[in-house]
Amino acid sequence: MPNEIPIVDYLILDEKPHLRASACRSCQALYFDRRNACARCGTTYFGFRDLATSGTVKAFTVVHRASPTVKTPYVSVIVSLDGGGVVEASLVDVEADPAQIRPGLPVELTTWVAGTDDDGTEAVAFGFRTVEDR
Repeated sequence: MPNEIPIVDYLILDEKPHLRASACRSCQALYFDRRNACARCGTTYFGFRDLATSGTVKAFTVVHRASPTVKTPYVSVIVSLDGGGVVEASLVDVEADPAQIRPGLPVELTTWVAGTDDDGTEAVAFGFRTVEDR
């Protein structure tokens, strides 16, 4: 198996890849970035919480302009994760047609190799794909 690294720190590449958020120990607010204090309650105590790999589309947009190396159009979604947490990512394996995407659409986490360095280390990215209605 090649050496793999996640493209973002909050993607955990276990047997079942998932996202991990920093969770306020006082009010349970979730953050993907490093925090010195909770934006909701002000406490400075955090732990980690593994998040669900399934959720629903909360909002979406079709992106038509990006850097030259990014294929357009693509679908960017805001996903409400089952059990808590909200994340922005690409919706993959779908046509970039707004008529085919809707809020409430069930999705699940997926990963893929975004690139490989000269030493053979693979950078793993994440996004979401649609699933049959739950």
